[in-house]
Amino acid sequence: AVLLLGGCTSSGTEPDGEGGPDGAPTASVPEEQGPQLEELGTSAAVDLPSDPAEDPAYASYYEQDIEWGPCEDVDGPELECGTVTVPLAWNDPGAGDIEVAVAQLPASGDRTGSLVTNPGGPGGSGVNFLESLPYLVSPEIRGAYDLVGFDPRGIQRSAGVECLSDEETDEYLAATGEPGSAETDEWSARIAEACEAHSGDVLPYLDTYSAARDMDVLRAALGSEQLDYLGYSYGTYLGASYAELHPDRVGRFVLDGAVDPSLPMNEFVAGQAGGFEQATEAFLANCLEVGTGCPFKGSEDEAKQQLHALFATIDAGPLGTGDPDRPLTGALARSAVLMLMYEDGLWEMGRTSISAAMNGDGAPLLRIADLSAERSGDGTYRTNSTFAISAVNCLDHPGIADEEWVAQEAERLSEEFPTFGPMLGGDSCAHWPVPPLREPAPISAEGAGPIVVIGTTGDPATPYAWSESLAEQLDDSVLLTFEGDGHTAYGRSGGCIEEHVDAYL
Repeated sequence: AVLLLGGCTSSGTEPDGEGGPDGAPTASVPEEQGPQLEELGTSAAVDLPSDPAEDPAYASYYEQDIEWGPCEDVDGPELECGTVTVPLAWNDPGAGDIEVAVAQLPASGDRTGSLVTNPGGPGGSGVNFLESLPYLVSPEIRGAYDLVGFDPRGIQRSAGVECLSDEETDEYLAATGEPGSAETDEWSARIAEACEAHSGDVLPYLDTYSAARDMDVLRAALGSEQLDYLGYSYGTYLGASYAELHPDRVGRFVLDGAVDPSLPMNEFVAGQAGGFEQATEAFLANCLEVGTGCPFKGSEDEAKQQLHALFATIDAGPLGTGDPDRPLTGALARSAVLMLMYEDGLWEMGRTSISAAMNGDGAPLLRIADLSAERSGDGTYRTNSTFAISAVNCLDHPGIADEEWVAQEAERLSEEFPTFGPMLGGDSCAHWPVPPLREPAPISAEGAGPIVVIGTTGDPATPYAWSESLAEQLDDSVLLTFEGDGHTAYGRSGGCIEEHVDAYL
């Protein structure tokens, strides 16, 4: 579950200054909030002339039933799998369809409805998430709801984007380059070109508004008048977008580890850079307090310097892992340590893995990096999350049009948040073939509610301030706060959050 919830970050290069098509509206934020954003295209899923659920042109989508059957590639004997058909372009239902993969775990008791879930990312497979979800929800919720997961459009089984081969993905994830460097820029261009070559037909339609429209078809196919929903991380952005489009169909909504929809990409990245710096400091403080087995010595500041020195050493000379073809590079080491920040329950493993690296053995950190990327032992990748995150984020979050400003911001993040700021301070959408489609703006979802928003004070990937902000934006919401470390809270808070959420559900 931690692996699926850990897909919020992406890294890349500086924007190349290319905007949207001629005549596209230009998104901007007030001067005090930052410089002008890149030009916007238009999402095919907004400003529709009618409600698709009541429009005869969409009747075939809303009247379909899911044909449940065995799941071929998901663990769990009770799981059932199927598909729902949705329009590729929501503003042109005659332009072709895509199939959205769905799975459900039937209620174990007296069923009251379906609880649709999303594990985050963007790029997390909701179908795969059902393997872990039963361990996160209480027996009461497990008994009352059919637990439903789906792969949003562009993700894995649902017209999943295809970009690099597995071998090329290995090479990309191992490449160590600073944002703005020639190597990083080359990879950014190479990935964009590969995604366009293999999946160009679907790339313009992978924004979150389109995925939210798909969820309404899923709601209807499940026979629900209102959608009950549990979304983690990016799943809160998807859920809030649904609530904005269909407030009258919002049932019980739980948004855990909120993304703030009002943030442009630069503020999104800066928030994560600060969040992971805070998490790193908490990890190091815990390590020094535990003492036994901690590879760091001295004060917290000295411990952080020792971690940075380890990264620099690995940058200069990758560590052996037992596989001569896959040494531990600086990029892989940072990815592994970043992964550890998502869950304080992994910190003990982090201490031993970092200790091994300090003694010249990179194998433990490589295993963590592979788990983070969902890489199997045979060299294949279970999902397309490495590239799906860009396919969605590049449409949802416009970057800054001023290249000089972006370069200065990257330098600021590197200095202020030295552990992961250099890794996060770029723009993976530099060469993306589709312009961003959505202007950052608050979501009120007037008419929906009450919606439960959950924030964790030590959350590295979705800082607590984002949950506060979303709760303030929503017309009717309740904010639950988990005082702890790690990403999201429901299912890992030890009972305090679960008690309230379960009662609400």
